[in-house]
Amino acid sequence: MDLGLEGKVVLITGGSKGIGLACARAFAAEGAKVAIVSRDPANLARAREVLAADGHHIHLARADLHEAHSAEDVVEEATTAVGPIDILINSAGAAKRYDPATLDAAAFKAAMDAKYFPYIHTQQAVLRRMAERLKTGGAPEPGAVVNIIGMGGKIASDIHIAGGAANAALMLASVGLAHYYARLGIRINAINPGSTLTERVQEALQLEASRQGISTDEALARGEAQVPLGRYAKPEEIADVALFLASRRASYVTGAIVPMDGGATALI
Repeated sequence: MDLGLEGKVVLITGGSKGIGLACARAFAAEGAKVAIVSRDPANLARAREVLAADGHHIHLARADLHEAHSAEDVVEEATTAVGPIDILINSAGAAKRYDPATLDAAAFKAAMDAKYFPYIHTQQAVLRRMAERLKTGGAPEPGAVVNIIGMGGKIASDIHIAGGAANAALMLASVGLAHYYARLGIRINAINPGSTLTERVQEALQLEASRQGISTDEALARGEAQVPLGRYAKPEEIADVALFLASRRASYVTGAIVPMDGGATALI
């Protein structure tokens, strides 16, 4: 199936590891021009090596996206280096998990800075440019945004309350902005992964293991036993859905929030 992604300029926040890196590899394999953003230069360097080993050469940008001006700067940098952005994949940031007894105002603010604002700031910078290009006839076709959020905003977990609140806010913003920008043909969708085998899930497993007095391996086994498909997701599986949602094959899909938790959440 031709997804029509060859030559498209794709900006991926959080693209240096985990789901973001899997997305970078997937879009590059489709012939897209990829730029990735991370605040950690060491992670960027490792991502460059991983992708170069597959024959992919991408643009790297370092930024802390919880500041609006940093997001503006990195979008401008990527546009100058690679071209006007056709697709934004937001996968940056992960809010720290807390025992509820330790939650305070600073923890809630930190969660929004870690997850909500990096997505919102980058998305706003990209959307404004996409809209301007369409209004002036400078874009061959409307762009697309895919926000990779998480089931923590749908189902409350007592160790992920602050981060879950940020995720819930992102879902509302994604759907609301999708409704507004649909008139220009710009599509905004979201993916809600459940537990996925990345470095981030290891943090949750370690906290859960500590709380229950068990090993991390046992915590993983118990977690996977609760998933109807019997396992946690692979980053590449999330990336495959991001590819579809960003492609012209999903040209009539906008404002959707796609759950990817292996059937663990039985919601309509």
